[in-house]
Amino acid sequence: MRKTEFLELLAFHIGPLSIGATVLTTWLVMALLTGLAWFGTRRLSVATPSRLQTMLEGALLAMQHAIEAVAPGYAAQLLPFIGSLWVFIAAANLIGLVPGLASPTDNLSLTVALAMLVFFSVHWFGIRIDGFKAYLRHYLDPNPLFLPFHLLGEITRTLTLAIRLFGNMMSLELAALLVLLVAGFLVPVPLLMLHIVEALVQAYIFGMLALVYVAGALQFHELKRED
Repeated sequence: MRKTEFLELLAFHIGPLSIGATVLTTWLVMALLTGLAWFGTRRLSVATPSRLQTMLEGALLAMQHAIEAVAPGYAAQLLPFIGSLWVFIAAANLIGLVPGLASPTDNLSLTVALAMLVFFSVHWFGIRIDGFKAYLRHYLDPNPLFLPFHLLGEITRTLTLAIRLFGNMMSLELAALLVLLVAGFLVPVPLLMLHIVEALVQAYIFGMLALVYVAGALQFHELKRED
């Protein structure tokens, strides 16, 4: 029995659109995170915070400090987007540990969608802060002849972002399968720990690269203001 067999039985079509196991698993992750956010923020307290509130606040502060280190002064603006990427990708990677489910991030369609989201967000933040004309003008610096190279760089880094996450998660799933086939179930705990660590690392790397790309667009605004 394949890991996603029972979810594939729930697959359906909406006109020409096919809603398969990857989409269903993604919706499941989104529902779980939404439920966790709702439950964790029901009874917030300053005097006697619960353990869950303390954990959530600690994670939020850690993400805020990481963003502030890369894009000083923009943590408040970038935290909702970058933080959501970190949390969603980590959860999507880890859900593959649940029997009967597979990580949706080992499907290229999802990683491409996430990479496209980063691509459009970079330009959205840049245009929002610099203005449309001023932001597009930086593609002509230092010389208009560099415009094709700027555009090529935008495309290649988006593809790289998608393929990196897809390749790493797919290779992790294959490595786990091969180890289980060779060694049986004699090494489940080390394999489980490897999956958890790799899932968290890949989520951090994807979010950090997205943050660097966004910070690059904001850096042009800072340099222009200094001039």
